[in-house]
Amino acid sequence: MLEMVGLKNHEDKKVSEYSKGMKSRLNFIKALLHNPDILFLDEPTSGLDPNSSRDMKNIILQEKKNGKTIILTTHNMADAAELCDRVAFIVDGRVKALDTPHNLIMSKGASKIKYTYLDGIEKTGECLLSHTSGDKKLQELIESNRVLSIHSSEPTLNDIFMEVTGRVLQ
Repeated sequence: MLEMVGLKNHEDKKVSEYSKGMKSRLNFIKALLHNPDILFLDEPTSGLDPNSSRDMKNIILQEKKNGKTIILTTHNMADAAELCDRVAFIVDGRVKALDTPHNLIMSKGASKIKYTYLDGIEKTGECLLSHTSGDKKLQELIESNRVLSIHSSEPTLNDIFMEVTGRVLQ
């Protein structure tokens, strides 16, 4: 199991000498040791470098695929979107929203177009993706070749979290 989380070469080292990420990986495999049907994971990628984080998420996804129920607490909404079948936003001890990541995102926000254009100076604008054909200003800017950049953006679970809770994740 140590090899699975990249700790095989550190098996003779005292745990007190482990980094935060190494301790996190060790605690994770301790949770798997008895092959439980339900895994409770608290911030499983906290303190991990990007490679270790990816490895940890792959293991979690494999455990999920193997039929384990995984209850995950996290402030990392990207992890929640990637790992969870359902997400609950809990505010002051109460569930304020509960659904699949996709449904939460689709129910709370629409895709937007953000654009930068020249109007004497560089300015920005935005409109809903579903309304681009009716956005006269954007059409005028495109026709007059003044659009410098244009990007679409999807709402994220972070956006939904802020909307549902009125708080910003830090």
